[in-house]
Amino acid sequence: MAPSGSLRIPVAVLLLLLWGAPWAHGKWSDVRIITDENWRELLEGEWMIEFYAPWCPACQNLQPEWESFAEWGEDLEVNVAKVDVTEQPGLSGRFIITALPTIYHCKDGEFRRYQGPRTKKDFINFISDKEWKSIEPVSSWFGPGSILMSSMSPLFQLSMWIRTCHNYFIEDLGLPIWGSYTVFALATLLSGLLLGLFMIFVADCLCPSKRRRPQPYPSRKLLPESSQPLKKVEEEQEADVEDVSEEESESKEGANKDFAQNAVRQRSVGPSLATDKS
Repeated sequence: MAPSGSLRIPVAVLLLLLWGAPWAHGKWSDVRIITDENWRELLEGEWMIEFYAPWCPACQNLQPEWESFAEWGEDLEVNVAKVDVTEQPGLSGRFIITALPTIYHCKDGEFRRYQGPRTKKDFINFISDKEWKSIEPVSSWFGPGSILMSSMSPLFQLSMWIRTCHNYFIEDLGLPIWGSYTVFALATLLSGLLLGLFMIFVADCLCPSKRRRPQPYPSRKLLPESSQPLKKVEEEQEADVEDVSEEESESKEGANKDFAQNAVRQRSVGPSLATDKS
């Protein structure tokens, strides 16, 4: 009898564990959880993804319908998943989630936004009747795997981190709102200064500037041999200019002399003409 009594406690514990298990109450969820680590699984097969937040009333009302729809996933050959944007801000950036709840349909890497009624029957008809074919897919530029959306993911993560720090400053440290904003403003200025210095350093390393030293004016005594012909040409030109100037001066002097002689002759001829007339 002692052994049977010793087995009662483990059996009772096992029964309690089985009773508390999710599938014992029909709470086992067929909805898959998507995170930043496994989101690339959406690129293969057919999916229905819900983006939600625990604090959103509309999301809370949708959960029973979404769980019931997930039970039909195996029959419809579709994977039903959900994303908590409060836990995965990077995915909300990849998909540009601006309203909650947001539902996407994905088929072999093509994403379409579902905007129909949000009931289990409508979800089933959307998949079984292939109503998603009438919806224009998201452009490849704005797909979650594009370069643009990949850059949006860290920005949303940064914004969530800033919000967490803001709440920490206000609630835990007791700073006023303007004090928290001042901290972020100073941090922004400091980070911009450091980033500017880093960019200047990188640019100077990649493309160093060439500093030119001023060259001294060469003296005539130190002219190289290659410049001797040029020097002779310059001297000959200067000599020609001096000769031309001397010729011009001599011609001017000769013209002045001729002019003076003509004037003297006119004066001497003038009185002789007057005596002859008389």
